[in-house]
Amino acid sequence: MLFTDRVDAGRKLAEHLAASMDNDEDEDLIVLGLARGGVPVAAEVAEVLRAPLDVCLVRKLGVPFQPELGMGAVAEEGVTVLNDHVVQASGVSKAELAEIERRERDLLERRARRYRGERPPLELGGRTVVVVDDGIATGSTARAACRAARDRGAAHVVLAVPVAPAGWGQGPERDADEVVCLHNPVGFLAVGQFYADFSQTTDEEVVECLDRAIARRAQPPPEANAEAERAANHDVELPLQVGPMRLPGHLSLPAGAERVVVFAHGSGSSRHSPRNRYVATALNRAGLGTLLFDLLTEHEEHARSNVFDIELLARRLIEVTRELRERPETRGRAVDYFGASTGAAAALWAAAELGTDVGAIVSRGGRPDLAQAHLPTVTARTLLIVGGDDHAVLELNSRARTFLRCENRLEVVPGAGHLFEEPGTLDAVADLARDWFLGRPAA
Repeated sequence: MLFTDRVDAGRKLAEHLAASMDNDEDEDLIVLGLARGGVPVAAEVAEVLRAPLDVCLVRKLGVPFQPELGMGAVAEEGVTVLNDHVVQASGVSKAELAEIERRERDLLERRARRYRGERPPLELGGRTVVVVDDGIATGSTARAACRAARDRGAAHVVLAVPVAPAGWGQGPERDADEVVCLHNPVGFLAVGQFYADFSQTTDEEVVECLDRAIARRAQPPPEANAEAERAANHDVELPLQVGPMRLPGHLSLPAGAERVVVFAHGSGSSRHSPRNRYVATALNRAGLGTLLFDLLTEHEEHARSNVFDIELLARRLIEVTRELRERPETRGRAVDYFGASTGAAAALWAAAELGTDVGAIVSRGGRPDLAQAHLPTVTARTLLIVGGDDHAVLELNSRARTFLRCENRLEVVPGAGHLFEEPGTLDAVADLARDWFLGRPAA
């Protein structure tokens, strides 16, 4: 199976679209989900692209004596798409066609009221429209939906689906300006064969997806939320005096924070490490303060020997920790360490010298072996987090535990490599670190 369910397919499709489309809360972008199965997929796409979501209602016009054979389709706002070849070949009269169209349009309108209530369809004029379905078999409904979007004034139509037969959408039948498909497998029989759960989407699920999208759009944008958080928190650039040098840092103190987690980055990194910043943001949300700073100056980091000078890095950590003890905004708050790679070795070394001045340590993919002589004197509670696929570092951390005398634990994140770049693995690190610093028991 390629997908667990439609939500899983939607998230994967959204990730692909986000990487290829430039959309920053762009009101010119609208996502339409084909009812019913395409709506849960489209809901995930709309959330990631931060775009409005609407349902796309298309009803096939089946030949009377062979209903599965489509001779056209009807969509909202009076849109009708006909396959003239099928109409002529089937011998359907104008009166028969009109009756079938009337019947299907009545059903379409009933479903529109069921899904939207009194809300009108979103205006597509001049906009980029992403039409989303859960997959394509023959493609007749998807093509009709694209034509309908264009007839309603869409300036640019993108058809996005998780799966379709090999080669589909590349020929003259293509009705979208762009076709985005994650998988085009050979041996395609039906869309459902590529889902572990392909149970029918209900009307209630469609309504829930639309209501959730409307509620999300009514919330302040992330930028406004971030600005509000900054106003409530103490969030500042903080130059740190270390001997004759000033090292740039960033301090974030949520209101009421009782602890400050000092980050020690790894080799070749800095206070701008995206992984450390990701974890720091998660800790801030949990009410923990964070300090990210550069362990080396720009000039120093060019010398490779400095990057692995654990004593030098540990001295920097010690001086910064002592400065935090004296600064008005951080005085009286407990200090913890979060170290990555070589930074973890520096954190362990510094904690060994500072004793009870450091409450807890979390190491992500750390090199405790580089501070081995100091491990027996570490008193801070220590959590070692290692990726399950980072075999060499896992062995080093397992061995380090034999030297530690403090409370300690080793957590292995399945499927993670040294940098925790695999989906969900950095979230696991953030959760483990948060619980360790807050003193929560292991799950």
